[in-house]
Amino acid sequence: MKLLSLQMSAYIQKEVEQLQEKLSPFTKKVSRYMFWSLPLIAVSVFNLGFMLFTDPVTREALPMLGIYALIGAIGMALSRETKLKRKEMRKVGAEYAIERIQKSEVVSSYRKEEYIERIKAQPLAMMAHFIQFLSEEENRMKRANM
Repeated sequence: MKLLSLQMSAYIQKEVEQLQEKLSPFTKKVSRYMFWSLPLIAVSVFNLGFMLFTDPVTREALPMLGIYALIGAIGMALSRETKLKRKEMRKVGAEYAIERIQKSEVVSSYRKEEYIERIKAQPLAMMAHFIQFLSEEENRMKRANM
């Protein structure tokens, strides 16, 4: 997002920063969960594979197999939680963008509905649609002030 901010006007940057503020609790959790899930899964898979395929499974090895399986389960749970948090983050971001679009007094109601439909139809491209809306709104405000 930092690369895009160099090309955006101050008005659009301010709006995007407000959106990022709304999403920052989610991004912190997602990054933290992802940071822990990948190493836990990797350690578990590597050690389980090594123990199961190189040495015969003995009674003494069973507790270690259980521990590595538990580590893998924790990693998978964190990975799943990451996926759910990302989905929630997209939902909150889309709700914020839709709310902001509806508050606009410069853009016509037809264009507002068009942008809202775009955001609902393509939630992964929400940020691009929101920035496009803000640039259109900014251009109309400039024309109105002239």
